[in-house]
Amino acid sequence: MTATKRNKIIYWIATIWLALGMVSTGLVQLLQVKEEVEVVTNKLGYPLYFLTILGIWKILGVIAVLIPKFALLKEWAYAGFFFAMSGAIISHIATGNSFGDVAPPLLLLVLTVLSWYFRPADRKTVSVNQ
Repeated sequence: MTATKRNKIIYWIATIWLALGMVSTGLVQLLQVKEEVEVVTNKLGYPLYFLTILGIWKILGVIAVLIPKFALLKEWAYAGFFFAMSGAIISHIATGNSFGDVAPPLLLLVLTVLSWYFRPADRKTVSVNQ
């Protein structure tokens, strides 16, 4: 198997799992599922409207990552996923939550990095030296 083919397989596996994770958690946040409301408002101390913001941005980010073209928009989506998941990890750690609470955003953070790193050339921004 060539390195290019291997990288493409890694990219699509990571990206599909990332998309599923972000869409599912985004929907849970948009629908304000009771357990999610409890965690975000009581355990982490964030306002309820934060769920709506996160849910909308996660779903829009997945669309940006999956659609063809728009490489710069993809970079922003990956950055948003990275900041949201690293923020979630830090929030859970800062409030003394268990590793079980840290594991889901940690997994999504790893998938974000893998998807970004292994993305094909046509999904990257091109840098031009002047």
